[in-house]
Amino acid sequence: MAAPDASATAGPRPRRLAGLDGIRGLAALYVVINHVFLRAFPGYPVDHAPFWAAWFIYGRFAVVVFIVLSGFSLALSPARHGWRLDAASRFAQRRARRILPPYWAALAFSLAVAWLIVPQPGHGVPDAASVMANGLLVQNVWLTHSPNAAFWSMAVEAQLYIAFPLLVLLVRRWGGWAMVATVALIVAAVGIVGPHVAHLDTFLVQSPPDLAALFAVGVLTAGIVGASAARRDWPWPRLALAAVIPVLVVIWWQGSVWTLDHLYWVDLSLGPAIACLLAALATGRPAGLVRALDARPIRSLGTFSYSLYLTHAPIVAVVCERILAGRVATGVPFFLISLALVLPLTIGFARAFAAVFELPFQRPRTTSRARAQPAARAQGVPA
Repeated sequence: MAAPDASATAGPRPRRLAGLDGIRGLAALYVVINHVFLRAFPGYPVDHAPFWAAWFIYGRFAVVVFIVLSGFSLALSPARHGWRLDAASRFAQRRARRILPPYWAALAFSLAVAWLIVPQPGHGVPDAASVMANGLLVQNVWLTHSPNAAFWSMAVEAQLYIAFPLLVLLVRRWGGWAMVATVALIVAAVGIVGPHVAHLDTFLVQSPPDLAALFAVGVLTAGIVGASAARRDWPWPRLALAAVIPVLVVIWWQGSVWTLDHLYWVDLSLGPAIACLLAALATGRPAGLVRALDARPIRSLGTFSYSLYLTHAPIVAVVCERILAGRVATGVPFFLISLALVLPLTIGFARAFAAVFELPFQRPRTTSRARAQPAARAQGVPA
């Protein structure tokens, strides 16, 4: 999951698009609830929850939202500047500055909890290989005992950042649709062939290539900020509904076992709906939804959603495995009591964590020479 809104090029800070922080915050909260859900209703991929909670089994859908939104957010600045990206090295430095300090701090926190209190359910105690793989963000290809159940997607996203400059170049040379078609064809071919090839099938689970296509769709969607008035006036909210309703109907009809066994293709089918929603928000529609997502509590949650995503899993493990396990019956009682404890703990901890390890690194650095220029100009002296 990406850190909130980032400029991909040098220059003035781009104006904020209302609603994006709200989506980040709600998606991160959904992941937290999903991890509580998995402990309250064991039996995955069979869904034993009542109808009002059943959809929380699909935690992967929040990752789909994060990936499309990540491509969209990163591409906003290039889209406003003729699809031109600052030097790849400077882009990499800015991404590393935003992503790595909170990630490495969360890794240290996760390791401490796993070693001193409780490891992640389904994983053994992390060892040196776990530290190395997660520290280098290659845990999706170097399989070890994970100190944090949410970290798998961080490795995938970091690798997508490496591909981002190439995707922007393809948009500038070939156009956005050609870029997405190229990525989608590769991803579809891997998805068709993968299940029939030894080792590649495992790769599809650990490093789902479908996320690359979703990231590319997000990059394409960012073009809405520079689109013509006619394109911006398209009925984007209705298109989002038209795209998502058939997917949700199929998921409901087929059930959790089928859906979770076909996540590769379900993820891809959700991409257009998320893209249309982002295009709608970028054009300020529907106004009621934009206002709701930009309401202060939800917008505030979005500002530290990256920290919430990074740090919640160890807290969920402590609450569920050390405090409630054996004391509260699984099912609805466990789910509700866990949420009552987990939500304030994870949100409060993430807010404090972000204040130290995330938010300071979102502020653009100013070189000493740049700081000297305004003062020098005020005094009429060349800097």
